[in-house]
This record gives sequence, structure tokens and C-alpha cells, in this order.
Amino acid sequence: MSVDKRSWLQRLGDRIISEDDSEHEKLKKTLAIFACGLMGFGSMLWLVIYQAMGIRFSATVPFAYVAVSAASFGIYVWNRNFAVFRTVQSSLFLFVPFVMQWSIGSYVSSSGVMLWALLAPVGVMIFQGARQSLPWFFAYLLMTAVSGFFDYYLGTGAQSGVTMQSIAVFFTLNFVAISIIVFLLISYFVGQRDALEVELSKQNSLLKWEQERSERLLLNILPGPIADRLKDKQSIIADGFADVTVMFADISDFTRLSGKMSPKFLVAMLNELFSHFDTLAEKYEVEKIKTIGDAYMVAAGLDAHYRAVKSGEPELDYSDSVVSMAIEMRDYVASLTSERTAGLQIHVGISSGPVVAGVIGTKKFIYDLWGDTVNLASRVTGVAGPGAILVDWATHMRLRNLYEFEGPITFNLKGKGDIEAYLVLSRKSGLPPAMPVHLIA
Repeated sequence: MSVDKRSWLQRLGDRIISEDDSEHEKLKKTLAIFACGLMGFGSMLWLVIYQAMGIRFSATVPFAYVAVSAASFGIYVWNRNFAVFRTVQSSLFLFVPFVMQWSIGSYVSSSGVMLWALLAPVGVMIFQGARQSLPWFFAYLLMTAVSGFFDYYLGTGAQSGVTMQSIAVFFTLNFVAISIIVFLLISYFVGQRDALEVELSKQNSLLKWEQERSERLLLNILPGPIADRLKDKQSIIADGFADVTVMFADISDFTRLSGKMSPKFLVAMLNELFSHFDTLAEKYEVEKIKTIGDAYMVAAGLDAHYRAVKSGEPELDYSDSVVSMAIEMRDYVASLTSERTAGLQIHVGISSGPVVAGVIGTKKFIYDLWGDTVNLASRVTGVAGPGAILVDWATHMRLRNLYEFEGPITFNLKGKGDIEAYLVLSRKSGLPPAMPVHLIA
């Protein structure tokens, strides 16, 4: 086939079935055109067989059917009004077989050609639905009753010159032909429906995968309980927590170091560090809140609070996990030897106490914490030297039997006065390592 012919056929196909049509609409249009083609072919074949057998009668009806059917198809290609095309074809399916029977003679002499009219309600049922096919089926029954009532007045097989042998043959042909057409239409419909169901199943699987992916992305941004509340379309999410442990970790002398690095090199370094910190946050089941430049912020106690509210069990001590994570973060950074990370150090500040937590924004939202505990953790981080982990008095009192501390170190906090902080040295010998809260439970 030449390129011009293929292009012409492609344009014709685009006129018949648009890319904007739904899969259901495409199926209905395909079935309607398929049925139209089968009926046209069947009527002409029926006419040729009659003529070949020497049976003479007016060919006006089948030729008129083919002409009107072709004209309606051309109009549909022109104006793309499928509803009109469908109605015209269904009407032809219903009325033409009865007109054919009346032009030949009686029900017997026409070999039951009116049976072809059954395609009208069957086609409407396939194209539109069972409810829409009811008027067409009642019309078919009415036409059948009228035809039978006047059968005596429309002539006999002998008057039409049709022998009983020919009548028997055409009874067989008509029943076989209509059965084949109905079977083909229903088979095609069922096959396409099954294909659509398979495609729908694939689309549902993709949709489920996308939903799971969206939920995973959401959980990377928000704690699980907060994500659930956001999916429930809570307009304002804000909570107060009586006790949360907050940690900030900054890269020492970051401003000077960043001035010596290319943007790509700097981002690669931060990605390497923070990706490992994320792994440690998962290990110790603490919640990563955000990164601000070179600062990495986590909090512990949020999930423990939600679990306690849900289960009715008391909250467990989670500050141990935060300090253990801080020690592992510091040791990891100190062990780095690559060109990007050699010589890096972090300083860490940890504070425990009440916080306010909530979601800010409606599109690029962020889960954040506020309060004196957050401010104190940030200020303690600033006081800590390279490689140092400083905790406030509340965290020290909670963990003094688990860790070796040095201090207190006193510094002045604007609006708060003198504040005591303690330097974490190491975990006391003989004590087991910290475990995530759910393992302690």
C-alpha cells in the first residue's frame, strides 16, 4: 500500500473514531460500523443468491438499503454525529427486512427474512445498553405481529414464483446468516470487553502503584499519622507535645568550606552526608524534620506519642535513640576519607521538652516544630565545637545513667539567661546499645 493510500485511510479512521473518544465510545463505534458492514454484505449476498437461482423480484429494497446505509455513513464521516448514524442504522436494521418480506410475499415465501430485523434491538443493546434497546424490541414484536396478521393478504409462495424447495433453502440461509451475524457481533463485543477489562486492570494496577508511590513520597515528607490526617483533608494540622527530643547537626566551618567548592561538588557532598543520616534516622526510628542549608534536624517522641494515644500505653524514653544516632553520625563523618568529605566534622545540639508541631502550606507543605525546645537545640548546636555533641539539662538528667558526660557548660541565651549544657563523651561500658522504641516495647 502506498504512502498516500495509507495516509488517506488513516485520516478516514481518525474521522470515524477520534483519539478523544473513551475506550467505551471507541468500542460502540467499532461495533456499529462492523454491524453496518455485515448487514450490507449480507443483503447483497442474499440478493445475488436469489438472482442466481432464477428467482425474480424487485431489487429496489436491498439496493435502497445499501444506498441509504452508505449515505448515512458518509454523512457521519463528514459531521461525526454518531448518534444520528446509530439511529439511522438501527432503523434500517428494523424496517428493511419487513419491507423485503412484504415485497416478496408472505412470511413463508420470503423464508422468514424479517428475522434480520432482530439485529435492531440486539445492536442497540450492544451499542447503547439494555434499557435503550427495549423500545426497539417492542417495535420488532409489533412489526412481527402486524406482518403475521396481514400475511394472508401479502401473497403466497406460489404467487411469488418461489418453490417450496427454495423456501426451505432460504429459511436455512436466513437463520444461519442472522445467527452468524449475531454471534460475530456478540463475540466481538465480548472480546473487546475482555480486552478493555484487561486494560482497565492494568490501569488500576498503575493507579495503585502511583498511589503507593505518592504515599511513600508523602511519608518521606511527613510522619505517618500526619500523612493520614492530611489525606483525610484536615484543613489545619497543629499539635502540642509535652516532651520531644530535638536534634540539630551542622557541618563545622561550612561557610568557608562551601566557598572553595563548585556548586555540583557541594551538593554531591551534602547529598552523601544527608543520605547516610536518613538511613540512621530510619535505623533509630526518629523523624527527620528538614534540612536547612548544612543543618540536619530530627525529632523523636512524635511517633511514640501517637502510638501511646492509639494504644493507651505510656510513652517510652526515646532520647537514648537520638543521642546514639548523634554519636554514630559524628563517627561516620570522622571516618570519611573521600575527596569530597575528608576532614569534615559536625557539631550537634540536643534538647528535650515541649514543642508545637504542624503542617505549613497547601502545596509545597512542610512539617515543622516550634517552641523553646527547638530554639534551645539550635543554640546548643551553635555552642558545640567541631565533633562535639551537646545536650541540655533535661536530656542530661534523663540519660545520665546511660552515658558519660562532661560539664556542665554554661552559656547565656537571650531571654532565658544562663543555660547549662553537657558534652556527650560515650556510652557507659557494659550497657547494651540503644534500640528503636518499637524494639524496646
